[in-house]
Amino acid sequence: MVDTTLSQTAQETDQGAYQLDRRDVAKILYALDVQDRDQLIASMDPLHPADIADLLEQINPYDRSRLIRLYDREFDGEILTELQEGLREEIIGLLRPDVLAEAVRDLETDDVVDLVEDLGDEQQEAILEVLDESDRVAVENSLNYPEYSAGRLMQRELVIAPENWRVGDAIDYLRSSENLPEQFYHVTLVDGKMHPVANVSLGRLMAARREVDLKEIAEETFQVIPATQDEADVAYAFNQYHLISTPVVDEDGRIVGVITIDDAMVVLDEEHEEDILRLAGVGESNLSDNVLQTTWQRFPWLAVNLLTAILASLVIAQFEATIESFVALAVLMPIIASMGGNAGTQSLTVAVRALATKDLTASNVWRVIRREALVGLINGTLFAVLMGVVGLIWFNSMLLGYVIALAMVINLVTAGLAGTGVPVILERFGVDPALASGAFVTTVTDVIGFFAFLGLAAWMLF
Repeated sequence: MVDTTLSQTAQETDQGAYQLDRRDVAKILYALDVQDRDQLIASMDPLHPADIADLLEQINPYDRSRLIRLYDREFDGEILTELQEGLREEIIGLLRPDVLAEAVRDLETDDVVDLVEDLGDEQQEAILEVLDESDRVAVENSLNYPEYSAGRLMQRELVIAPENWRVGDAIDYLRSSENLPEQFYHVTLVDGKMHPVANVSLGRLMAARREVDLKEIAEETFQVIPATQDEADVAYAFNQYHLISTPVVDEDGRIVGVITIDDAMVVLDEEHEEDILRLAGVGESNLSDNVLQTTWQRFPWLAVNLLTAILASLVIAQFEATIESFVALAVLMPIIASMGGNAGTQSLTVAVRALATKDLTASNVWRVIRREALVGLINGTLFAVLMGVVGLIWFNSMLLGYVIALAMVINLVTAGLAGTGVPVILERFGVDPALASGAFVTTVTDVIGFFAFLGLAAWMLF
């Protein structure tokens, strides 16, 4: 049966790109059923490697296995780079060694590093063995750098030129070289000790006269990335300074590779996706995970949520007699908790995103916290008036209206403070705010909300 999640509209754009749709998937699965390799190749030939990767992720394991065996030598290494990590190992295990060798041989070194770094030793070695000696050494050297560092992200294929060259020298070199990278954006100028000193864009290079010194047309913005720098900071630098490519240097400042914008943006997208998933407490989950994997990923955060719910229930238990005497309190309690939770989530989401983009820093943190508290106060006051009227009309009690109004103000102010303050505190202690903030903020708003509402009720109504 064809997965209905693939029911997108097939279309060809002006550039000739082809988008996968439900009918294409049906043709591919039919070709698998009748074992028609020619039809399978014809159906998959227009597809981009990213679309084929999506197809492999969305069909079931049995069909994936059949497709890999029938597609055989047509398999492109770019497909592997587009697959989610959890599925990549399975696909590699299905490929014949000679097909795998042909698939990875033409990949850039940074793509090979990304491919092998999460695989087991046996599969890592299987891929490394099929590479040319120079590529294998480059990949192994990159794997020696820390995980999630610039050294893992960079590619070794780059174009450098002595800083004293002229435009004509560089153009002659580029035309005569047989080992240029498949794609590059800059010629990096280096001194005699292989320290990068400037970047010259290909556009400026081709527009300048041959006798012009390369230094004269170098770009004004020039950043150098240490090989040990965290890849999240690399992505931030590309986004902040509008970089296209930039050299990577070792501990002695010598150039060892280059990072290009496509790889940096992949990291930025992954960081955004990771934050969203962690805020929801589902970790690095994806649609290709099996039931046990998904259960195990979600269980810890559901357990944490259970503990925080118990803590909130303990607060409620302290006012059991008050609730028994005034049943309307039990009706209104969920409103206080829900409003506080939603307001806290709003502040939390803004704060976590601002921390990730480095917009929220020590220099402006108190201003942001005051702003969120003030927003909570204003919203709390507005909703307090509304709920005070509701309490009066619904239960014919002016005092009850006052209670819920005051509790609403207190909880929304608390939500603003906790939603911003908790992520900042967690980051100071080296804990990922996207991962842990939600549980803490929810606990604070529930506990304070229930305590304020029931405490005020016990004080004012009895």
